Amino acid sequence: MGAKRGASLRKGPHIGRGPCRALVAFVAAVVAVVAALAGCAGGGGSSTGASGPTSVVPSTSVVPSATASVSSTTASAPSTKAPPAAPSVIPATTQAPSPQGPVVAEMSIPSIGVKDLDIVPYEGTTDDPAGTRIQDRGVAASPHGERGGVGPGQIGNYLVTAHRLSAGGPLRELPSVEVGDEVHVTAEATVYTYEIVETRTTSFRSIRSLAEQRAAVPGEPGKKPTKAMITLSTCATPEDDAAGNFWRDAQGNPEHRIDKIGVLTSTRPA
Repeated sequence: MGAKRGASLRKGPHIGRGPCRALVAFVAAVVAVVAALAGCAGGGGSSTGASGPTSVVPSTSVVPSATASVSSTTASAPSTKAPPAAPSVIPATTQAPSPQGPVVAEMSIPSIGVKDLDIVPYEGTTDDPAGTRIQDRGVAASPHGERGGVGPGQIGNYLVTAHRLSAGGPLRELPSVEVGDEVHVTAEATVYTYEIVETRTTSFRSIRSLAEQRAAVPGEPGKKPTKAMITLSTCATPEDDAAGNFWRDAQGNPEHRIDKIGVLTSTRPA
């Protein structure tokens, strides 16, 4: 009996080892499941279960906001966006910052020795009585208004007339001016440079011819101007007389005028 009991006691621990292992395995499995659940809750910041909300990760100091990260990167990185295309503009040398309204100006034509010839504006038309009176003073006249031209540097036709023979003949050599020659007009601290591009003849006995001379675009009545242009005009008295044409208007001017047409090419401070 004692021998059997001793045998039974020796077998006890051996027999109970299996259930203990099973219990340990079960507990380990439960711990693993709990740990897994805790890991899932940590990925989302917090989890609400039967036992209440569980805070896993501080919401502001540990995990930076994705939006804040993107904004910080954008602010610190140099911009790779191409700069906007520069607006198309006319260079300053060809723009015409012209004075407001007609002004007294001075004109120089280097190719024929004209220097600082005064140009006096008046309201009217080329070589009308008011214009002729100005020319009789030995200076140039520039008509403006509805039937005249524009001011120096302005878009349109800047008309300038002066005597060729009388009153000192300031434009006596105008017929010698050639295409490509320059005309400099100084007004209100700005020098406007025109380049001669054409020679025309105007008849004061032709309404059509006068309209072409005085048009905003010389030679093209009714056309809208897009450039600043100049018309230099003087009488063709020697040529008319040589042809036997002794017609004169009320101011004593002959029929024909010799006109030199120029286009503004640059401006600069005086």
